[in-house]
Parts: sequence; C-alpha cells; structure tokens
Amino acid sequence: MQTTIKSPISFSGRGLHSGAPATLTIRPAGAEHGIWFSRVDLNKGDRLIPARWDVVNRSPLCTKLENASGVTVSTVEHVMAAIAGCGIHNALIEIDGPEVPIVDGSAVPFVRGIMQRGVRVLDAPVRAFEIMQTVTVTEGDATATLSPADTLYIDFEIDFDDAAIGRQHKSLRMNNGSFARELCDSRTFCRQADVDAMQANGLALGGVSGQNAVVFDGDAVLSPGGLRHSDEPVRHKMLDALGDLALAGAPLIGRYTGVRSGHSLTNTLLRKAFATPGAVRMVVCDAQIATRLPGYGLVWDEIPQVA
Repeated sequence: MQTTIKSPISFSGRGLHSGAPATLTIRPAGAEHGIWFSRVDLNKGDRLIPARWDVVNRSPLCTKLENASGVTVSTVEHVMAAIAGCGIHNALIEIDGPEVPIVDGSAVPFVRGIMQRGVRVLDAPVRAFEIMQTVTVTEGDATATLSPADTLYIDFEIDFDDAAIGRQHKSLRMNNGSFARELCDSRTFCRQADVDAMQANGLALGGVSGQNAVVFDGDAVLSPGGLRHSDEPVRHKMLDALGDLALAGAPLIGRYTGVRSGHSLTNTLLRKAFATPGAVRMVVCDAQIATRLPGYGLVWDEIPQVA
C-alpha cells in the first residue's frame, strides 16, 4: 500500500551552491498526492513544484526542478533519495529558500528524520513503473542505461584521475534496506580544483568543507576524519542516481547502469524511457511485488549513526 510520513520533520542549513539559508519540512500527504515541493517563502504565484522528471531544469552539478511559472528548487537529489529509500510515496516538502540544505552532504540526516517520525500506511495500492526494454543514452564517455530486472538495481562505475578516487564500481539491489544500510551516509565529493573553479563562478557558496562534502586533491583526502567508506565516491553517485530516478513519479522496477554518468544524463535517460513506446509500463503492486521496491525491509538499527 502507499505510504506517507507520520508527522512533520524539519531540517535547516545552507544550500551548497547558493549559500542561501533554508528550512525544509517534510509533511504527511494523502494517497495519490505524490511528492511535491512548495516554496513557502514566496507569497504570490504558483509555489508548488512536482518532484517529477519532466520539470527538471538540467544541470551537471545538481538536480533543479522548475514549474511552469519559473519557480525553482535546487539540489533535491539527496532528500529525494531518502524519501525513495524509506519507501515514502506521498509527501509535501515545504522549503523557505531556493535550495535544499546540504546538511552533512549525504542523505542520512533525512533518512534518520523520516524513520524517527515513522511511516504511515495509506488506503491505496502502490503503482510502480516496470522497465520492459533496454534504453541507453550516451554523452561523451558517460553512459546511462535502464534495462529489465525483477527489482531496482543500481550499478555504477566511476573513473577519476585523482589517485584517492581512481576507478570504483558497485552494484546493489535497492530493497531490503540496502539504501539506508549501504549508501545513505555517503557524502557528495569533489576535487579541490573543482571547488576553486565553482567558487570563482559563483557556485559552491555554501562552503565546501569537511562538514558537508569530501574534498580530494590528487592522492589526498582533505576532509577531516577521512572517508566513511573506502569507496564513498561511487556510493554517493549511486545515492544521487536513486534520488534522480525517484523523479520518475513512482518506484522503478529495473536495472540502472551508470558509467561516469551524472544528474543531467540520468534525467535524459528518464525522458528517453518515457518517450520510447513499450519501454515502461505501470503495474499495480501486490504484496509480492512490494517486497521488491525501494524501502522494503528497512530496519532502524541498520541506519548509520554518523549524523
């Protein structure tokens, strides 16, 4: 059955790129509501923005949503990953600024907050999108693919010149709590040269630091405390992918394979999948199918304690 959060939970901080302070509150919503953002700092016009692939204003650095009135909210991928990974299907996400707070750079604060409040079951069946045929998009040396599978798998490979990152690969099923257990505490990462370039271009104004990101420089990890996982970068890319795939508008059943891919390419992949006849079908989930969806089998004791 569809779910929502039992009671509201708020998070405050600054946006990583804008530097703007914001408080984000996840509120319960009824069956068939879906996931929507509301810019509560605006006092006129259409403040509501659907968390959906077809309103993404594509960017290589983050996922930005924009409604028909030009109202935006940026860097939604981590909170969307938490919502999907906790098996939440309906929520209203109120925010009083233009960018989701970066918190610690991962999704674990959102996951812990949602699970502290608890999940409420609603009186309506879950519908999911099942991938029926393989769809691939390529941009330069990056590729992203959706292919048929019996649950949501995320398979990711990265390859960086920096020795501290190098080539990393990981594959996971997203049910049975694996997102919370394996991925949700992995932080956004960047190279020091990229931080300098972004700040010179008016980005990363929230201050990239060991408090909200992992910073690499060649063979060195500059962030105090080092890594949470030896392969934290690829785990974070998988976290991002789940958040971007959650913009399908319903849980996905299929395999996502990313090679050096990012936010923009994943959105291009969703657009192509939904535009390809026969590539995606909607299914009403019975109890057996529900066991294969993200969020199923999540156990509180398995959520990392780092936040």
